[in-house]
Amino acid sequence: MAAPVLSIRNLTVEIPTRHGILKPVDGVSYDIVGGEILGIVGESGAGKSMAGNAVIGLLSPPAHIAKGEIWLNGARVDQLKGEAMRRIRGKEIGMVFQDPLTSLNPLLRIGDQLVETMLTHLPISHAEAEKRAIAALEEVGIPGAAKRVNSYPHEFSGGMRQRVVIALALCAEPSLIIADEPTTALDVSVQAQIMALLKRLCRDRGTAVMLITHDMGVIAEAADRVAVMYAGRLAELGPVREVITAPRHPYTHGLMASTPLASKGQKRLHQIPGAMPRLDAVPDGCAFNPRCPYVQDKCRHAPGPTAEGNAAACWFPLVQEELS
Repeated sequence: MAAPVLSIRNLTVEIPTRHGILKPVDGVSYDIVGGEILGIVGESGAGKSMAGNAVIGLLSPPAHIAKGEIWLNGARVDQLKGEAMRRIRGKEIGMVFQDPLTSLNPLLRIGDQLVETMLTHLPISHAEAEKRAIAALEEVGIPGAAKRVNSYPHEFSGGMRQRVVIALALCAEPSLIIADEPTTALDVSVQAQIMALLKRLCRDRGTAVMLITHDMGVIAEAADRVAVMYAGRLAELGPVREVITAPRHPYTHGLMASTPLASKGQKRLHQIPGAMPRLDAVPDGCAFNPRCPYVQDKCRHAPGPTAEGNAAACWFPLVQEELS
């Protein structure tokens, strides 16, 4: 197996408060290899975006990495600060944010933003950067790129702005892209186009992608593997088809059952009882135990086993017969 582009080991993010220490990310571990899309999925508050921000060094104080390691292309990056991290951000790691309009500088032309990024990270001339800016827009499907390169962000539609943001994330040739809810603000047809674009660029360039989303449909369509997060912890990790068709963690099973399927002719949608616990009220043992229909005494006292490789963090993982 190829060496991972990104390797996260026992990552823990803490936020000190007057009432104690909160852990939005608690002991998370996974790898992403080149050309692979790893989907990070879970409800709001699960810790998905916080894990992505930790990787790219964008945690807002007082949040900080308390434990664990982050390795990028064989080099440890979680201890880098200031200018050392800024050299990696953009060059080695590209970021696609949820709202493309706020990701772009409204006062600068699209081409100027692409050129500035490339000149910051690549040893090329201004003329070469301008050529590459046009090529980058063409690669992500912007029609008339030679003219649109001089347009401002507000002159593009939402879907076209997101294509520009993807071009901006890729223009310095990073080995890892973190896409944080990249299709949430877009309509369904444009969502499909953006995900198809990400998949093609990932395949053609060999770029590793961390795809953060709450939408299991997006995961099923785009990801190769999926990491399911709950209350800051990894609930399940494995190939996307296996996790979707035969989930082993009760939380994953609940997520899949809550996804409407027209083919099943459902009259009522399944609902997971209760809600995600607040960070200051995560229960002992398995964090999902108050909502779990299969809970046993052991679940209330000891966290589930680590979900590494291809496993579920559950003492009593589900088997196919229990799901039928």
